[in-house]
Amino acid sequence: MYSRLFFVTIGCLFVTSCASNLAPTSSLNQPPSQKIRHHLVSKGETLYSIAWRYGKDFKELAAINGIRSPYQIYPGQRLNLTGQGVVATRSTVAKPSSKASRPVKKTVKVAAKPARKPVRKSSIPAKVRSSIKWRWPVRGPLIARFQPNNPLRKGVDIGGEKGESVQAAADGTVIYAGSALRGYGKLLIIKHSEEFLSAYAHNHKLLVGEGTAVKAGQRIAELGSSGTDRNMLHFEIRKDGQPVDPLTYLP
Repeated sequence: MYSRLFFVTIGCLFVTSCASNLAPTSSLNQPPSQKIRHHLVSKGETLYSIAWRYGKDFKELAAINGIRSPYQIYPGQRLNLTGQGVVATRSTVAKPSSKASRPVKKTVKVAAKPARKPVRKSSIPAKVRSSIKWRWPVRGPLIARFQPNNPLRKGVDIGGEKGESVQAAADGTVIYAGSALRGYGKLLIIKHSEEFLSAYAHNHKLLVGEGTAVKAGQRIAELGSSGTDRNMLHFEIRKDGQPVDPLTYLP
């Protein structure tokens, strides 16, 4: 009996020592995510939708990849998301002096620019002046507001009934119509100028296609719940690729 107890005790100690040699849980974690530097174009994507996805100005993305207007891309194309476009620069070469003399160093004084005064929040106007005359895309209760530091609050959410008319917020051209952007459902993006774009997400039905010129107030979609759990319109305005608060532009 004692010998049997002895072997059981030795076995327990052996199992315990093996378990202590296992890697700790912390060492089994996934490596930290890396910053995305490239994008592989999928079917249905456009340069505008890809720029929208990564919060970039479409002109900047086109310049980085050497793509000219009308900004056509194709499935399987690899796009760089970081870098600089090719910019022509001129370099000046000093002409040799006819006289053999030692070079004289010249000191050029540059006047320091005055430091900008910090802008107080109280001095920022409630409404922002814009070259675009904006209007509400749909009338309904405001469900969610824009939050600059929240990636899920890049615009405003407006409640409504399924099938209700969604109208263009300003004159422009439809540059994206589809559902390739995850989290937006059936989406329309309208280009109003080289500076401003607007987006209309979670639609039930799209009534205009890419390349269509639209007028402010024109019916462009039917409100719905694609990509979300309730009927609503997610509306965004972007200036030079960056989301801005629509409430500072809407009347």
